[in-house]
Amino acid sequence: MAAAESTTPYALIKDIEARSRTRAIGLPQQVEVRRTWSGIGFRVGELLLVSSLGDVGEILVYPQLTKLPHAKRWVKGVSNNRGSLLPVLDLRGFIEGIATEISKRSRVLLVEHDNISVGLLVDEAMGLRHFFDEERVGGLSSLPDAYREYVVGGYKQGNTQWAVFNMERLVEHRKFMEVAVRM
Repeated sequence: MAAAESTTPYALIKDIEARSRTRAIGLPQQVEVRRTWSGIGFRVGELLLVSSLGDVGEILVYPQLTKLPHAKRWVKGVSNNRGSLLPVLDLRGFIEGIATEISKRSRVLLVEHDNISVGLLVDEAMGLRHFFDEERVGGLSSLPDAYREYVVGGYKQGNTQWAVFNMERLVEHRKFMEVAVRM
């Protein structure tokens, strides 16, 4: 005990430091931080699209619908979604004039914009998608002309191209709101 009393405070601190270094776990490796953009991916025909997380409120299984008389062909009907009437529109039918075939993978994307709630029928919802900034591309060569006014860029991951679909442009389009057949 006499030896411990003769140790200076500085020597004690140096001893604690030496023991700490031998038992210390290494610092975590520095990880490169890469900026990402996330959205909801979906398929229309063979086209892969992705929309901002803020544009799609919910993904629904294709619901039971009530048909609307005198509506355009791409208006599938209305559904009861938690006590609210939800018009369901065929996205491909509206843009391309080709009706979407209903399958077990068919989904309805709930879009809400400026007090308008609408369900958009798509062939398949692909869930949450994450893209790095360096995957962003300006133009998409495989994008059909009919979609160009609704697409605001894209991403390329390997050989797969994703077009960024702007739901706001769709909902604000004059023809999108004209659902009745003129007689």
